[in-house]
Amino acid sequence: MTELTLVQAVNRGLAEAMRSDPDVLILGEDIGVNGGVFRATEGLFKEFGESRVIDTPLSETGIVGTAIGMALYGLKPIAEIQFLDFIYPAFDQIVSELAKMRYRSGGQFPCHVVIRAPYGGGIKGGLYHSQSTEAYFCHTAGLKVAIPSTPADAKGLLLTAVHDEDPVIFLEPKRIYRAVTGEVPDGDHRVPFGSARVVREGSDVSLFAYGAMVPPTVEAADLLVKEGIRAEVIDPRTLVPLDEAAILASVEKTGRAVVVHEAARCCGFGGELAAILAEKAFYSLKAPIGRVTGYDTPFPYALEHLYLPNAETIAHAARSAVQAS
Repeated sequence: MTELTLVQAVNRGLAEAMRSDPDVLILGEDIGVNGGVFRATEGLFKEFGESRVIDTPLSETGIVGTAIGMALYGLKPIAEIQFLDFIYPAFDQIVSELAKMRYRSGGQFPCHVVIRAPYGGGIKGGLYHSQSTEAYFCHTAGLKVAIPSTPADAKGLLLTAVHDEDPVIFLEPKRIYRAVTGEVPDGDHRVPFGSARVVREGSDVSLFAYGAMVPPTVEAADLLVKEGIRAEVIDPRTLVPLDEAAILASVEKTGRAVVVHEAARCCGFGGELAAILAEKAFYSLKAPIGRVTGYDTPFPYALEHLYLPNAETIAHAARSAVQAS
């Protein structure tokens, strides 16, 4: 076990995958000599060389299209999009080609592609470097979506993604790249997809959060316990596939649910979680399902601190759910 930051764990995961499988390579803008804008690929160019750590032109369409072609010939490319906000030029490649390839070929072409992208706010990136649009990809059949919140999960989910037969959108919460540290198992450490993590056990209200929203949600739970409210915190880890069993079991125990994400509220993933609970845990609910989210506006620069959910807003929603029943 080694104590690492989240971005260091991503780096270790990439190195582990490349050492163990010569078919794994990485490509993206400035990932080679420069080591990436957040240094997630630092040192990999020196170890693996330019044929496996490929600096690309500034073309997201080219990056993803090239990765798809490589995968169809048996390679396992990991494509980096420098910020999730920049992925839209490649959207057609992802949703029309990458997501459909295994299905349209009757399983003959698995298309092993992982697309890594830092997402979310918290670094004063403004409206073009702070978006959380994970719901777009969750809506696209054929894609899997993973979002780690700890260094151990960052490495473990990444290694699982590399070896998965379906393409994976791997979103990294850049706000906590260096703000969160933790012990990470050495070697081939994998975290299975579709297995939620119980961050904190409780009996009064269930709080669901992923990525950079996990730390403030835990902080909210700490505030609530001082008031005698025991909040359970669940991190889905993967949105697709989703661990419905863990989500339902938590709400069946607590009777109350609050979903937290920094994406805009309209059509955000919280709406899907709320629908699942309304369909399958309705008779366990003692209060309306709460949502603490970003706003339905472009992401602000100066008012970033007001846009993002925090411990106080999360605790208020949980407190309201408890008091409503």
